[in-house]
Amino acid sequence: MADFAYIAVNREGKQVKGSMKAPNEMEARSQLRKNGLRPIRVKEQTFMTKDINLGVEKKVKTRDLSVFCRQFASVLNAGVTVVDALRMLADQTENKTLKNALITTREAVQQGDSLAEAMKKSPKVFTEMFVNMVDAGEQSGSLEVSIDRMGKQFEKSAKLSGLVKNAMIYPVVVIVVAIVVTIVMSVKVIPKFAEMYGEMGADLPFTTKIVCNFSEFLLDKWWLLTLILAGLIAFLSWFGTTTKGKEVYGFLSLKMPIFGKILIKSHSASFARVMSTLIASGMNITTAIEICGKAMKNIHYTYALKEAKARVEEGMPLSVPIRSASNIFPPMVHNMIAIGEETGNVEHMMERVADYYEEETESATKNLTELMTPLIIVLLGGIIGFLVLAMYQPMIGMYGNMGNL
Repeated sequence: MADFAYIAVNREGKQVKGSMKAPNEMEARSQLRKNGLRPIRVKEQTFMTKDINLGVEKKVKTRDLSVFCRQFASVLNAGVTVVDALRMLADQTENKTLKNALITTREAVQQGDSLAEAMKKSPKVFTEMFVNMVDAGEQSGSLEVSIDRMGKQFEKSAKLSGLVKNAMIYPVVVIVVAIVVTIVMSVKVIPKFAEMYGEMGADLPFTTKIVCNFSEFLLDKWWLLTLILAGLIAFLSWFGTTTKGKEVYGFLSLKMPIFGKILIKSHSASFARVMSTLIASGMNITTAIEICGKAMKNIHYTYALKEAKARVEEGMPLSVPIRSASNIFPPMVHNMIAIGEETGNVEHMMERVADYYEEETESATKNLTELMTPLIIVLLGGIIGFLVLAMYQPMIGMYGNMGNL
């Protein structure tokens, strides 16, 4: 198989570019025509012109999947076949990872696979939840509805995740700025003051000695500090990939002051939204719980839902094991599920829980950002003020002693 770069025109008259594998140029042109493309130029790629793949694929964001689902559902509702819909969406998709996944899916469907089976071949793009939703939609004859529901799910998830990340990024950025300012002052400003006080033979206060010693350490042992920080970051990153690390980080994130409560609300909203989407597609509750558990980002929710699935299989209502996990699920979650189980409308109750906690997360995030702004300004001013005071304190003392003479 050789690699060929091509320029072609699709059925809408739009010019598209891409690459493909084929035994020869004639076969490449034939494949393009089968896919509804009229080839303009097909040329074998050499080592110099071939697209270089370093093994790093661009991640498909949740928002990208949301847009894809919305467009896919709209095209299917218009009466376009699955194969043609996948081709059209692949042509206009800019994310190469998603584009390649759509091409792979389309080719598998053309060879006789169902859409769900074809999507399984791209697990990094189409998650187990996504595939199961598509499978349920194909079996029930409501594929467009299932795809549209997934689009709404991804849209809500992206919005909620973005709110939480923005709330956590703001203080981190300010802390980084504070560290940079401290380092600049320690390297550029403080050494000049320390040299001046040394020449004057001034008796330095304790705070000034601390700042000067820190400055000397930073200038002389910067390489050691860099190695320690790099090693610490590498260890923490590796530890986060282990099961124990995920447990520790997951526990700490839920126990953080202020942020912990926001994350619990966010995770509860995600759980309820995913469960509502899966149950609405006709999936049985045990399978929905299992898939939902795998989709949760905090491992403690995965553990709780794994336990919940086991209890439900024994005949226990879902609200009971959710109530047992009250340390990670607020009371409203199991209460609303219990009402849904009594009325036979768990899907609707889950959707209401999701709506409520999404609004709560958004409100809490906005309030936190507004509250943190003045607090962080005070913190940053306090750090800089301490450094300035520590440097000028000996000079103030010297002027005071001169006034007493």
